[in-house]
Amino acid sequence: MRSLLNFNDRAAAQGGSVSTISSKSVVKLNQHIGLFGCVCIIIGMIVGSGIFVSPVGITRYVGSVGMSLTMWGAVGVFSMLCALCYAELGACMPESGGEYIYVKHAWGDLIAFLSMWVNLILINPIAVAASSQIFAVYTLKPLYPYCEPPQKVVIIVACLAVALIVSINMYSVTMVTKLQYLITACKVLSLVGVIVIGLVNIGQGQTENFQNSFQDTDYSLGSMCLAFYSGFWAFGGWNYLNYVTGEVIQPTRNLPLGIMISIIIVTVTYILANIAYFSALTPREILQSSTVVVSFLDQTVAPLSYVVPALISLSVFGGMNGAVLSVSRLFYVAAKHHHLPGIIAMISVKSMTPVPSLLTMFVLITGMQFVGDIFSLIEMVGFSMSALLVLVFAGQVKLRWTAPALLRPIKVPLVVPAFLCLVCLVILCITIYQKPTECFLAVIVITGGVPAYLIGCRWKKPKSIQNKLDCITKYLQILLLVSAQDEDYLIDNDPLTETSSIN
Repeated sequence: MRSLLNFNDRAAAQGGSVSTISSKSVVKLNQHIGLFGCVCIIIGMIVGSGIFVSPVGITRYVGSVGMSLTMWGAVGVFSMLCALCYAELGACMPESGGEYIYVKHAWGDLIAFLSMWVNLILINPIAVAASSQIFAVYTLKPLYPYCEPPQKVVIIVACLAVALIVSINMYSVTMVTKLQYLITACKVLSLVGVIVIGLVNIGQGQTENFQNSFQDTDYSLGSMCLAFYSGFWAFGGWNYLNYVTGEVIQPTRNLPLGIMISIIIVTVTYILANIAYFSALTPREILQSSTVVVSFLDQTVAPLSYVVPALISLSVFGGMNGAVLSVSRLFYVAAKHHHLPGIIAMISVKSMTPVPSLLTMFVLITGMQFVGDIFSLIEMVGFSMSALLVLVFAGQVKLRWTAPALLRPIKVPLVVPAFLCLVCLVILCITIYQKPTECFLAVIVITGGVPAYLIGCRWKKPKSIQNKLDCITKYLQILLLVSAQDEDYLIDNDPLTETSSIN
């Protein structure tokens, strides 16, 4: 990926001297995320509003306190195995982009494009748009204490929140990571507070809900599968660190360590938080509560329940910030591989951030705010993500055979990705069974990526059209003051082709 403007052109476009721009020796995304940053990104992505608002999915299906806590632990272990497989892939292919890169190496260009396409059109815009509306609702609660805020006001606040996050990401990666540290700390401390209150309750003898804790358990296979399915999505977010692998310091060390530490912290915290909830609330009360943490605090420390809306808003904001930081790198990398317009593969010469990619995200997320009931589309995200995980884990198994010489600093037993692939297939089938219409629509959107790939990537455009596209790119470079990453730092070498050939 080459810029259509050189540094002299960019300097002239800015109205400054050449030395003004070229004082930064290279244009590239820097490695700036250490181990602590890795942990904060993953925890910040996993711990959203769900654990505070409605951690009831597992309890609804299994019916008992003991089995609920057991299932939380089982899902935590499963998520750890998934994340360790991603750690292996990220360590042997240390390029940002996550699933897109792994699918590209395992299954080729078209399937990789479709994996990026579904992230571009469905997964990321829907997930962040839905989160932004949740943020808006809880932010507006003090202004509308006795009713729901008007939908138009919710959309305006949601769009402003997305604009703020994108602006911060465009301005400074350091600021983004520090903000993520702060929000993650607030989330964890809030959960620690809930846990401490629960432990005090238990210490005072409030253990009625833990007696005969497995009584009324529904052991049917269907209920267990649905409970596991619900818990699995409660741990969603462990894969986001792999989108920024290229910006992680010592990725072969910090990626797996960050994953293991964060998943352990989240699993233990989730189990203890649910123990705390059960110390004050029965399973029936939890299932009937609109906001579990409010019901919990009403039973224990009632005055603190007034801070819950702010706490939930902060949690959601942190998840949105992490998503924008991570997924913008996916689109940036896809453009470097010529699967998106070249302008998206460019970086601001001032802030060294992928400004075009971030602006693309802003447009897509904002557009999704106006599709109607955004929450009705969430199941399309679940289906798409399940299909993507099947491709990744099946591809990991395939690469063990087709690229045996690939350097793998971390290597999980082959049975692990094979098992995960099977489980994700089951999750995919459950999603289709529960929401067939939404899954069918998701398939239509995904297959719509095939003509987009053929036209955008495979079709050799006439010179007249290519010249016009180059003019647009050049204009946007001048407008945004962006450049392609300096060639010395481009990841041109495929780690697979260096070690083996893939048919």
